[in-house]
Amino acid sequence: MNGKSDITQSELSKANNIISGILNYYKQRIVGQEELGRSLLLALMANGHILLESVPGLAKTTAAKIVTNAVSGDFSRIQCTPDLLPSDIIGGQIFNYSTSSFETKLGPVFANFVLLDEINRSSAKTQSAMLEAMQERQTTIGGFMYKLPKVFIVIATQNPVEQEGTYALAEAQMDRFLMKEVLDYPSSDEEVEVLNRLEGDVFSDNKPIFTLMDVLFLQYLTTKVYVDNNIKKYITIIVSATRFPERFIGPELAKYITMGASTRASIAFMECGKANALINGRNYVTPDDIKEIAIRVLRHRITLSFAATANNIKVEMIINEIMRKVPTP
Repeated sequence: MNGKSDITQSELSKANNIISGILNYYKQRIVGQEELGRSLLLALMANGHILLESVPGLAKTTAAKIVTNAVSGDFSRIQCTPDLLPSDIIGGQIFNYSTSSFETKLGPVFANFVLLDEINRSSAKTQSAMLEAMQERQTTIGGFMYKLPKVFIVIATQNPVEQEGTYALAEAQMDRFLMKEVLDYPSSDEEVEVLNRLEGDVFSDNKPIFTLMDVLFLQYLTTKVYVDNNIKKYITIIVSATRFPERFIGPELAKYITMGASTRASIAFMECGKANALINGRNYVTPDDIKEIAIRVLRHRITLSFAATANNIKVEMIINEIMRKVPTP
């Protein structure tokens, strides 16, 4: 399989140096949350968006800033509230009395890394304003289109516990996130290390170690990673199993799925699989690369019934069973 990739050994070596450098930069500043760091790197390399779910205070914003600093990117944080307007995100036109004309003021979405904090607190109208930006990588203001940066990653967060004054994300918007990562509390030892690092002022030295050109190189190389037809078939069978689960996992679990994954899931599998292969030091995708990202890619694309919630059936349980039952090529 690796013989069919046109990635040279020197390109692979350069990519490995950048990848290991970013991961080390992250680990020196963030305690635990290694899966989050890997997911952010996957999103960076695949130039896709990521949804983070956890209670407040688990270093989501800090992690996003750290990755941004590592590659000299522009960071923008938008605190979502019910009264947030679309123009507060994408920008708008302001009348200049001195020139008697309208001037366009671009919003905070025009950055390399955009953190939408508690996205489910913003109204449906404001959430929809992000759809064009996330999918088309452009915004329309006053009838004119404005291109977003080449490196453009939306990192959205939501709190699964607090539901007062929130607006659930529509399936169409959820589907536009390449991955979803769920964070848990750190262990006691990890929390002690957090306190020690804060005392040691670990965040005082956040000098960049790479540039956006290095990111563009990683993104370019990711597109060149070889994916065999057998791997593509494996991906499509996995996604098909979410749509027709009774054929794979039996009626007991299948009855809890009300809607399976769309074709975007197959695309996300391929793009993230390529990035994961590169992180693992290879220029070709293996079945293990797909297995490692399955939960990240599928957990927000499978809709479960109310009965699943009542019976404490988690989407991760169903994904794991699907991966166990789909034959590995």
